[in-house]
Amino acid sequence: MSRTIGPDRVVVINDDAVERGGAAAIALAGAKLVAARGTPVTFLSGNDEVAPDLAAHGIATVVLGGRQLLARGRWSAAASGLYDPATQVALARWIDGHDTPRTVYHLHNWHKVLSPSAFVALRPVAARLVMSAHDFFLACPNGAYFHYPRERECDLVPNGVSCVATSCDRRRYAHKLWRVARHGLRHRLFDLTTSEAQVIAVHETMAPLLARGPIAPGCIRVLRNPVTPWRANRVAAENNRDIFFVGRLDGDKGAHLLARAAQHVGARLRLIGDGPLAADIARICPNAEFLVWRSRDEISELVSSARVVVSPTVNREPFGLVALEALMSGIPVIVARSSPFADEIVDRQLGLACNPHNERSLAEAIATLLRDDLLVRRMSCRAVAEARQMAPTPAQWCDRLLALYADRLGEPIASRGEIDTAPPTNVEAAGDG
Repeated sequence: MSRTIGPDRVVVINDDAVERGGAAAIALAGAKLVAARGTPVTFLSGNDEVAPDLAAHGIATVVLGGRQLLARGRWSAAASGLYDPATQVALARWIDGHDTPRTVYHLHNWHKVLSPSAFVALRPVAARLVMSAHDFFLACPNGAYFHYPRERECDLVPNGVSCVATSCDRRRYAHKLWRVARHGLRHRLFDLTTSEAQVIAVHETMAPLLARGPIAPGCIRVLRNPVTPWRANRVAAENNRDIFFVGRLDGDKGAHLLARAAQHVGARLRLIGDGPLAADIARICPNAEFLVWRSRDEISELVSSARVVVSPTVNREPFGLVALEALMSGIPVIVARSSPFADEIVDRQLGLACNPHNERSLAEAIATLLRDDLLVRRMSCRAVAEARQMAPTPAQWCDRLLALYADRLGEPIASRGEIDTAPPTNVEAAGDG
C-alpha cells in the first residue's frame, strides 16, 4: 500500500484564536491534534486575542489585524463586514510569503471578523482549501435557514426573490438585506459551484441545505465533530431528579420553552449558561437554578445529579454537541424533532424527541422520564454503550481530518475512516416559492 506523506504545513484560519463558541473550539482542537501528530501548524486569526496554550503545542500564530464586527462602529462594521481590504491584504501576503505546493488551508468561521475578503486571498490555493461549515453562512444569508420572527424553518432558495423579500433576520429587515448583500458578494468572489475547494458538513443533514446555497454537491464531504463525554463513568441517572439545560439562554436555544414545561410539571431545572433570557426564565420558573457558564471539570461534577439533559433548540442545529456529551456520559436526553440526531436518539432508545414549541408535549416528555426509573436506567446504559457510534473520538476525528488533507494533495489514503466521499443525495435545489 502506498504511503501517505501528508502536508508540509496545515494553515488553520478562523475569526478567533480563542474559544468564543463551537467553531473556534473545533478550530483550536483540530490545530492542536494535527500538531501533535508531527505536522507543522500555523493558526491565522482574524483578531488579536490568542489562546495562550497554542505556543506550547508548537503552533505558530499570526494575527491578521481585524476586530469583531460588534466591537466596531455601526458604519465601520457594515462596510468591513462586507469586505475588509486589510484582512485580504494581510492574508494574501502571508500566503505569498509562505505557501508551498504541499500546504493545506483549513478555513473555519469567517463572518464575524474576516469577511468575504478572505476568499479573495484564498482563491489561488482553492485546490488545497478545506472549509468547515459550522453553520449555514456559506449557503444562507442569515446562517440558519430559519425564519427567526416566526420561529420556523425556512425552505427558500438563498438570495432568490422570495428569500430577499422575506424579513427572516433575528434583528430587522435592513440587517437581512445587508446579509443578502454579503452572501451575494461572497458568491461572486468565490463561486462554490465551480471551485476546487472542499466543504466539510458536520452532519449528513447539512449536505442538501448547503447544496441549495448553491454549493456543488461533489465538493461537500461529511465529517461529524469529535465528542468527549463529560464523565468517564456512567451517571446513574435513574437515581437523580435534576433536569439540566446547557447552552446560551436565548430564543433559538429554547431555554424559555423548557422553563415553561419544567414549571408545568414541577421539575427541578438547573441551567448551565447565560444569556439575554435569564431574567425571563427566572420569572417563568422561579425555582430554576442558574449556574452560569462553567468549565468542563465543573460541568462533570454538576451533571452527576442529572436525570435528563434537555436540548429544545428551535432553529436548525447543524450538530448538537451537548446532547452527545450527555449521552456518552450516560444521561438520557430530550431533543427537538428538528435535531440532526433526533431519529438516531429515538431509534436507539437513548432519549425522546418532541416539538419544543408544544409546551404540553415537552412537559409530558419530562414527566415520562421523571416517573419511570427503569426506562431511564435502560436509556442511560444504552447511551453509554451506543452513543459513541454517533460521533468520533478526537483521535478518530484527527485521523479522518488528516486523510481529508491528504486527499486535497492527491495522495493515496491508507484509510478514510468514515469520511463521506460520495456526493450527498437529495440535494436538488428547492423551488423559489
